[in-house]
Amino acid sequence: MRLASWLLQMSTTSQKHRNFVSEPMGNKDVRELAGIGDVLGSRLEDRGYNKAYVVLGQFLVLKKNRSLFTDWVKDVCQANSKQAYDCYNCLREWTENFL
Repeated sequence: MRLASWLLQMSTTSQKHRNFVSEPMGNKDVRELAGIGDVLGSRLEDRGYNKAYVVLGQFLVLKKNRSLFTDWVKDVCQANSKQAYDCYNCLREWTENFL
């Protein structure tokens, strides 16, 4: 990754995002995804998405498509556009690093 691109990415992502994408998925809680806090995490858990890898599965089922995935996040847990995009971007970068 070019330095300018890396610096831009670092300035536009949260620490939570950087932490998530820096290591393997393991058994991470859904709340560890960027854009997902306690309220959205509880809503996701209520729908059966209790782990980040379960949300990753949905991301992959939707073929890593930004609009499909962000619409799904909005529908399933009432996320706003920024929260949905942050979650999408987090999983997109994680898959680039680890898949």
